[in-house]
Amino acid sequence: MASFTIREVEGMRQLRIDIENERVRARKGAMSNMRGSVKMIPRLPGAMDMIRSVYNDEARIRPWYEGSGTILLQPSLAGYHIIDVTPEEPWVLEPGVYWASEGSVRLGLHRDPMITSFFLGDGLFNWKTAISGRGRVAVNAPGPVEVVPVVDGAFKAQGRIVLGRSKGLRFHSDRPASFPRHLISGQSRLRVFEGTGRVLVCFTPFWNDFMYKKMTGETISRSLFE
Repeated sequence: MASFTIREVEGMRQLRIDIENERVRARKGAMSNMRGSVKMIPRLPGAMDMIRSVYNDEARIRPWYEGSGTILLQPSLAGYHIIDVTPEEPWVLEPGVYWASEGSVRLGLHRDPMITSFFLGDGLFNWKTAISGRGRVAVNAPGPVEVVPVVDGAFKAQGRIVLGRSKGLRFHSDRPASFPRHLISGQSRLRVFEGTGRVLVCFTPFWNDFMYKKMTGETISRSLFE
């Protein structure tokens, strides 16, 4: 099994992947450096990859890395979280959250209900990345991630603080208060995750990433040294 670790240097975080005769994949453009006997293999996108890239922020091509050695992905002011995917618990990730995974993890598409997406301002066709199989997955997060269990209940969130959910949860939207009191509540529609499962929640951002975006209005998407 590939080893996924998060290293922190000078307030920045970086994902390190160690492989031994294994295969992993990562988001396009994410690689910083690699050492050992490791080959990067960019593969042509399949039909589902092309469809996925039209409707969300995911790249058409996610390069594979094969062999034995170490891969260091780009450092970021934001952070990363590692989850273990099992066949019994597939996940749905928000657009742009996927960062890297083991080769045994399958990537697919999931579309939220059109009415729910419309009322939440996500458009009618809000496609997200589905992950299944068995293996480790690294997600890109603006701050520390907590895994919140939901058991025969509901988790209601204001805004986009949920980065992913297990497929056992039903996703829909709801008013923050009963009609017509919701009109004076000062809150927009809530994102509701109902049933039994788990959600990945980022309650607060890393302060340095938050301040950088506030001051510049930009995000770092490529290497810092280009």
